[in-house]
Amino acid sequence: MNRIDRLISVLTTLQSKKFVTADYIADKYEISVRTVYRDIKALGEIGVPIDYEPQKGYTVLQGFFLPPVLLTSDEANALIMIAKLSERYTDKTIHKNVSNAIDKIKSVLQHREKEKADLLQEKIGIYVSPETDRNRDHLTIIQNAIVDKQILKISYVNNQNEASEREIEPIGMSFYTNQWHLIGWCWIRKEYRDFKVLQIRDLKNIGQPFRKEDHFTLQEYINSLT
Repeated sequence: MNRIDRLISVLTTLQSKKFVTADYIADKYEISVRTVYRDIKALGEIGVPIDYEPQKGYTVLQGFFLPPVLLTSDEANALIMIAKLSERYTDKTIHKNVSNAIDKIKSVLQHREKEKADLLQEKIGIYVSPETDRNRDHLTIIQNAIVDKQILKISYVNNQNEASEREIEPIGMSFYTNQWHLIGWCWIRKEYRDFKVLQIRDLKNIGQPFRKEDHFTLQEYINSLT
């Protein structure tokens, strides 16, 4: 990666998070921390308003806008691959949103790269079993409830085919055993529980904020299992 490409990439990374440390940038781009300092200084010299807060890292001041950056062919291809996987491992709304995002990404590609991206989309296929229920549409609601910290009301059927109504405070999602799992605080059990999304029969965001004051992070929950 030449320096101009790296500077653009570093700026994109800075804009992707509220705060970014020099160590994080160095690890991400396999450069020295000293090089990171030089890159940050260079960005400042061309007018990018970068601030630094001790113990937090660098941040781009609110209001600065970077025009769309052209993706490389490899980056576009990687995103197309992920979009194809969404056909198998997500639900209809997520797949629709990913498809719309790919269209926006392709719109900023150069003509030749756009042709290659179209060709790649045609050449990648994902097998989806005819028995797969493609009418479920829970993942977007769950995602929004996680980030907005709002309670979900779910109708759930457990592995013993027992149905129950639950109020859940979702802290995250995890993908294993070839399916999505919702991790959240269950007010019936008064503990964190793991719910298989495919076994949620009905789901509604009731628009109420979390009642529990402190929650595990998803990683803390996973660590607690061991």
